[in-house]
Amino acid sequence: QVQLVESGGGSVQAGDSLRLSCAVSGLRFGGSTIAWFRQGPGKEHEFVATIPYTNKPTYGDPVKGRFTISRDNAKNTVSLQMNNLRPEDTALYLCAARGDYTLGTRTGEYGFWGKGTQVTVSS
Repeated sequence: QVQLVESGGGSVQAGDSLRLSCAVSGLRFGGSTIAWFRQGPGKEHEFVATIPYTNKPTYGDPVKGRFTISRDNAKNTVSLQMNNLRPEDTALYLCAARGDYTLGTRTGEYGFWGKGTQVTVSS
């Protein structure tokens, strides 16, 4: 059974940093692609970043230059370092996975999802 568990969310001020983690189990991590999406209040899911097993990430335009995704294949975890946070980054951040290579930015391209961790940024 594939499980994704997010952690690291919280409430911060604009300009602060947070580091999210996604622990993955039940999936051949070394051949997988792991992504982060977010869902703000009353909004659709928004692509944040993805990192396939090639370790070459792709970012959504709103977070480029501020967020960094990385993976640790030894620990089966993916991290999202978020710097210079803005109020518009406030959302539920969800980790998603698929068992092969993709650079997909759409939710339908990922078959496994965590429950999310809340990030709230105040001005």
